[in-house]
Amino acid sequence: MRIDRIEVRHVTMPLLYPWRTASHEIAAIDSLLIKVTSGDLEAWAESCPFGTPDYSPEYAAGAFAMLRDWLAPAVVGTGIDSGGLLQQRLAHFKGNYFAKAALDVAWWVLEARRVGKPLHTLLGGRRNRVEVGADFGVMDSLDDLVAAVDDAVRAGCRRVKLKFRPGWDLNMLEAVRSTFPDLTAHIDCNAAFRLSDLDLFRAVDRYGLAMIEQPLQHDDLLDHAKLQERIDTPVCLDESIVSVKSAEHAVELGSCRYVNVKPGRVGGLTVAKSIHDLCRDAGVGCWAGGMLESGVGAAVCLALATLENFTYPADIFPSSRFYTQDLAEPAVSFETSSDGGWHAVAGDEPGIAPAPKPDLLEQLTADRFVIEA
Repeated sequence: MRIDRIEVRHVTMPLLYPWRTASHEIAAIDSLLIKVTSGDLEAWAESCPFGTPDYSPEYAAGAFAMLRDWLAPAVVGTGIDSGGLLQQRLAHFKGNYFAKAALDVAWWVLEARRVGKPLHTLLGGRRNRVEVGADFGVMDSLDDLVAAVDDAVRAGCRRVKLKFRPGWDLNMLEAVRSTFPDLTAHIDCNAAFRLSDLDLFRAVDRYGLAMIEQPLQHDDLLDHAKLQERIDTPVCLDESIVSVKSAEHAVELGSCRYVNVKPGRVGGLTVAKSIHDLCRDAGVGCWAGGMLESGVGAAVCLALATLENFTYPADIFPSSRFYTQDLAEPAVSFETSSDGGWHAVAGDEPGIAPAPKPDLLEQLTADRFVIEA
């Protein structure tokens, strides 16, 4: 399949309320929307590195420049017959995973459209429905948090993720657990702590959490292995897993029992699928993360989450939780199952259904480039 044209837009999408974690506080999501064309076929994809290098070393304006100056020129006008071949063509550019993911995800969506299959089917998904959870950032008060969790539980949510940072830690867990003693829950530390905080994490053990996500440094594997040896709660790695190699090392060291897989963070769906397969074979659980993307990125994460070893409820949300108006339509569909639980439902259209709304895309675009063969 020959790539004839690549268009990339850096967009800034205002949030309904600030998103606060241990590593950053943001009022808008900076993301990259990419359209790739081959003959009469075109496909939209998304990669969302945020506007500042707080979650990862990458940020949206930098990834945009990397695509414009290096990655897109290396691909446009060439024939790409597999995700593996695309990754090989980009391999000599070091790092820049979110930038590479934009092209890789776009290739997969375009290929799914070419062969007339939904993206989740092309990836090898085993189902079209994925249970999802609810995430809660640092709020103005514990009462606000407990009320928000209560709303989610009443709506059918069976899993919550709680942002965890110094000052919003055991006190926050005590407030939630005392109100919802049986709710499946985990905490996300966004790399805010160190191995010297071992006593804190031993205290976390008593709350019966499903996992502790990314407790230590963003690029660490060794200290996570030491931590996992000394606590009962499973460790989940997020920021530390950026490639198949880092996943291999994490498995070998025993750094975690779960991996949060985000297509953008690891360089695209080709790599995400390989990490899933590696973890499946090693007995390490996976689940699909998100970056508060528009409906385009949410549909991609949903397709990935249909693979068999994604066994924990995913971070895929109705856009109304974060945005007045989603940049893309149609929205990802959600439903409550007969036995409880929220589920996102993948469509049966070739590729993915959501695409940017032209007028809103123009309004939210901060920068744009087009490269043609």
